Amino acid sequence: MHRWVTCESTTFESMVNPLAGACSEGFVPDEYIILSNEAIRDNVERATALAERIVAEYDESLETTVESLDDERDLEAIVSFFKDNLDAPPSGETAVDVTPGRKFMSAIAFQAGMQYGADHVYYLFLDSADYYGHIYDDIPDPAVDLIDFTAVMP
Repeated sequence: MHRWVTCESTTFESMVNPLAGACSEGFVPDEYIILSNEAIRDNVERATALAERIVAEYDESLETTVESLDDERDLEAIVSFFKDNLDAPPSGETAVDVTPGRKFMSAIAFQAGMQYGADHVYYLFLDSADYYGHIYDDIPDPAVDLIDFTAVMP
C-alpha cells in the first residue's frame, strides 16, 4: 500500500503533476489524502478525479480522502493532519507532496515528512513559469524535475 499525503491549492495542476511524476518514477499510490478548505473545494474535486485517472493508467485504483479545514490558517490542525497521516503509515511507503498549498502549509508538510519518517518528500520543480497551468505530460522532460528531499537530505 502506498499513501500520498498533500494539501490543497488554487491550481489543480500543482496537486496532480507531482503525483504524475512520482507514478512515472515508480511510486504509484493507492491512497490519496488531501487537506482542503471550502473556498477551493471545486479545485480539489477536479484534482482528485484527475489523480484517480492518472493512477488508473498504471492499472491501479486510488482511494481518495479529503479532510477539510475550518480555517486555512489553523496551523495546529495542519500539523495534526500531517502527523496523523504519517505517524501510523500503512505497510508500504508514504509520500508527502510539498508542491501545492500556501508556503506555510508546504513548510509544515516538509517538516512533518522529514520528522515523522515519510519515505518520500516530493517537490515538483518547473524551470519556467511558461509551464504553469500545464499538465505533467505536456511539459518537456528537461523543464520538470521531481525532487525527493529524502534523497537530498537523508
